[in-house]
Amino acid sequence: MRIAILGTRGIPASYGGFETFAEHLSTRLVARGHEVTVYCRAHYVSPRQLEYQGVRLRVLPTIRHKYFDTVVHAFLSALHAVPSRFDAALICNAANAPFASILRFTGTPVAINVDGLEHKRKKWNWLGRRYYLLAELLSTMLPNVTVTDAQVIHDYYLARYNAPSTMIAYGAEVERKPDRDTVKRWRVEPNRYVLYVSRLEPENNAHLVIEAFKRVRTAHKLLIVGDAPYAHDYIMDLRERARGDKRIVFTGFVFGQDYRALQQNSYCYVHATEVGGTHPALLEAMGYGNCVLTLATPENIEAVGDAGISYADDYDLTEKLQRVLRDGSLVQAYRHRAQLRVQKYYDWERIVDRYEQMFAEMSGQSGSRNEPPTATRETHSPKTVAAISKAVGA
Repeated sequence: MRIAILGTRGIPASYGGFETFAEHLSTRLVARGHEVTVYCRAHYVSPRQLEYQGVRLRVLPTIRHKYFDTVVHAFLSALHAVPSRFDAALICNAANAPFASILRFTGTPVAINVDGLEHKRKKWNWLGRRYYLLAELLSTMLPNVTVTDAQVIHDYYLARYNAPSTMIAYGAEVERKPDRDTVKRWRVEPNRYVLYVSRLEPENNAHLVIEAFKRVRTAHKLLIVGDAPYAHDYIMDLRERARGDKRIVFTGFVFGQDYRALQQNSYCYVHATEVGGTHPALLEAMGYGNCVLTLATPENIEAVGDAGISYADDYDLTEKLQRVLRDGSLVQAYRHRAQLRVQKYYDWERIVDRYEQMFAEMSGQSGSRNEPPTATRETHSPKTVAAISKAVGA
């Protein structure tokens, strides 16, 4: 099949979750014999780069502005894709839903991966939040298939818009073969630091993690991995909060083998994101064999199940970090649980199986529309169901 992926910044991944997802999905589909094109933004991927691991790259310009960067590029990408008559197209991000009509009504079947609930992010003004709500609605109307990446998001779209969706989670690799020399460039020792990875935006709560860690009595360091292009004031606030505590290290964005090394050498991993669906960095931390501490949101609890430790606020995180840092056997137990859970529910090959099946159905080569993906759906234990219900407020 000839498949297009639109709506991300491009590959190789150098920004966030959708880019990591696009890289894994596209390269694995190419390995299966499909022809895949990924649309990229010119300020993230060089226009001279035409290919990446067999994936065709189409680099287009956009307007580098918080409110226009994504949608202008998606619009241009959709126009560019029309004459290619792809067998199927995947648009990432509900914000790009209006442009599904360009492709669908010119003969290309379209799926949209909606991601999380972007209208809840504080970085958007009133108009931005209203646009995202409209885009959510259009995501249920304009594409052939609506894709959600977590059961909580699937249920939200069903309850709010009476719209069924195909639920396919993100994937992760299972590996722990740490490159111990790489991490020393950040002046940390293997297994002697707590890791936090995210875009540095308010809803991802790096400030909460910093405040919690400052109260922890330990010689371990805290590595803050990430950045954000339109969050200068927030990042300056984070650095101010960390000032005076030499244990806290900011690395900026880290990708590729360096990122894997940071994940696989950490003592434990803290996840604090409160908006979104399934977060790739959380699954990656689990797959790389980390003891995970996660903020108790429905989406996060759904992802970790009983293979991670949840916390309610920064004081609760302080207490649980202190406990974890004192109990190496507890850490080892959760590392093992995390990898088993990823193997069972988030294996990349099974995730790609689901997308491959979906694209085949969209292009008329098999099956029916929006068939529930049994490979990524699980039956939660009563304990996990109770935890999710409590987090939702049921």
